[in-house]
Amino acid sequence: MTQSVLTRFYNCYILRDGKIIKEDLWIRNGKIENPEGIFYVEQLKADINVDCNDLLITPGFIDIQINGGWGVDFSYDCETVEDGINKVAKNLLSCGVTSFCPTIITSSKEKYSKILPNIKKMQGGLNGASILGVHLEGPFINPAKKGAHLEDYIKTLNGGLESIKDVYGSLENIVIITLASELTGATEAIKSLTRLGIKVALGHSTASLAQGEESVQCGATLITHLFNAMLPFHHRDPGLVGLLASKTDKQVYYGIISDGIHTHPAALRIACRANPEGLVLVSDAVAALGLSDGNYRIGPQLVTVKNGRAYISGTDILCGSTTALNKCVLTFMKSIGCTLEYALEAASLHPARALDIDDRKGKLNFGYDADFIILNPHTIKVHSTWIAGECVYKNQ
Repeated sequence: MTQSVLTRFYNCYILRDGKIIKEDLWIRNGKIENPEGIFYVEQLKADINVDCNDLLITPGFIDIQINGGWGVDFSYDCETVEDGINKVAKNLLSCGVTSFCPTIITSSKEKYSKILPNIKKMQGGLNGASILGVHLEGPFINPAKKGAHLEDYIKTLNGGLESIKDVYGSLENIVIITLASELTGATEAIKSLTRLGIKVALGHSTASLAQGEESVQCGATLITHLFNAMLPFHHRDPGLVGLLASKTDKQVYYGIISDGIHTHPAALRIACRANPEGLVLVSDAVAALGLSDGNYRIGPQLVTVKNGRAYISGTDILCGSTTALNKCVLTFMKSIGCTLEYALEAASLHPARALDIDDRKGKLNFGYDADFIILNPHTIKVHSTWIAGECVYKNQ
């Protein structure tokens, strides 16, 4: 029987258990190996040795909210959705993203029927980052907080789960659904989706704190782009923002866009200090990611990008980011003055926990998937990206 290839990464620092330590990393069969067993039990030497030149190895980034990039909009290009997904997945490797959730914003039933069957969960590799499943943002949202979502396609939840199935069709390959918890029927819908193993995120909402807490008790575990498209914090009723300090017995995770545009550094600091374990960095990137200023779209809406800011054309309404997740990590770290370890975990371990996949992703622990990045710890510049122990991107 052919011996599995054993790879050793040396002259490196690694992020493990919230600390950066000087230690070799061993990989075999796409998993991270415990060197003690290799040395003392198997008594093996590495087949391949990789000199990391004192760079940092960190778990691969996981983007749970991304609308597209490199000219591709997941909510619009239904005829070429597979090609578009593959293009974005491939380009995300240069940003250190090893897994992501393609996000579809509020759309027509016809769009869902054409797009959703063609986005399947997929193991990543040389062809691109892993697809963890789809994040459906809308159409079950509050029109008063629609943001960039077209009101014509917003739906009610009167029929609970049946309303959802009627709009989306099959729920296969869906991992997150963002909805407004104050909608009639939301409570039962959240319970039903949770039983199906789908994560429910609260967003585009005017919900009170009490309504948010009820949704959490029913199974909701996420907040979509905190502070954006929800009621502002008020001292008598802090709304969904209040879930960060709520007395619910569950950990609530919250996506936050740290592109230097969507969220003020003071707001980032408040969120982090109130609920550090729940903070999940997301890009919320649109088709303009990786490209220059110009005209794009997000679903049925036209988008104009000026100075890196994406607006619904002819308005001052922000409609997603043009910043990759690795740059969001750097901006976040500089904005709040947190440690490098925490900033990196907010884009890797925290999203893995939010999706309940932290038993195999988001860490460099023994037995975990060998999805990681080798980067410059000062600039967060990605030197190489690895999925299942294979180098899938190298910065030339």
